[in-house]
Amino acid sequence: MRVLIAGGAGLVGSALAAACREDEVFALRHRELDITDRSAVDETLQRLRPDLVFNCAVIGVDECERDPALAARVNVDGPAALAAAAERTGATTVHFSSNYVFDGGRTDGGFYTTGDEALPINVYGATKLRGEHAVAEAASRALIVRTSWVFGSGRESFLGGVAARLARGERVQAIADTFASTTFVADLVTRTFELVRRGVPGTYQVVNDGVCSYETFAREAARLVGASEELIDRTSERRPAPRPRWTPMRCVLSGRLGLPPLRSWQDALAEYVERRVDDRAGDVQ
Repeated sequence: MRVLIAGGAGLVGSALAAACREDEVFALRHRELDITDRSAVDETLQRLRPDLVFNCAVIGVDECERDPALAARVNVDGPAALAAAAERTGATTVHFSSNYVFDGGRTDGGFYTTGDEALPINVYGATKLRGEHAVAEAASRALIVRTSWVFGSGRESFLGGVAARLARGERVQAIADTFASTTFVADLVTRTFELVRRGVPGTYQVVNDGVCSYETFAREAARLVGASEELIDRTSERRPAPRPRWTPMRCVLSGRLGLPPLRSWQDALAEYVERRVDDRAGDVQ
């Protein structure tokens, strides 16, 4: 199988590429394929003729708020161009989206499903939602994968680095008043390929089971590495772009396909921390 990954240098793109070792993979960085350049997208897909196209291109939430025009190009126009080109060449499209399509306003402690109305409260979420619609309209075989707070090796982020920082005795500030699902990138990739093999177009929500804040995530990380919770300073959400306060998700469609929920985020974090310890041990040897 020939696999093209747009945004191939990012956390999700790199993990997808690593999982495709038996396939012919084209993991393209932004400088190799700018998805906002429609002619470059058309030429690349005509030349490479992939069977499967992943769109992992992304810009940050706060950057979207600062530059809505760029957000629209990367999150709407680019995915639409990629999906249309994939449709013309007979490829399946997998487009990654976000929990930030929801407003986070529910007060019943429940989980968002695709049956809930998407009402984004920031530019990032609004353009990701428009991108979902554009991809679905352009590609008959599109799988849209909403995910949330993805962590793993290969990208600097609070979730990906907090365990290591605490293990070194560093103090961390952890947001305590925003709650969502979190997702280990290895689990996201495994489930995504399971969905691809089933071949049912639609919108899926792929996250580890459970709910956490950055603070509860940090406290679990501290427990796993044997660090003191006194290193964790509680803080409130104060970033430039507004964030929805409650966006845990569950997937209805994957359940209908016979796929169980992913394991708990605590179990996933435990494996991630163990992998990091094993990797460091290997570097020393």
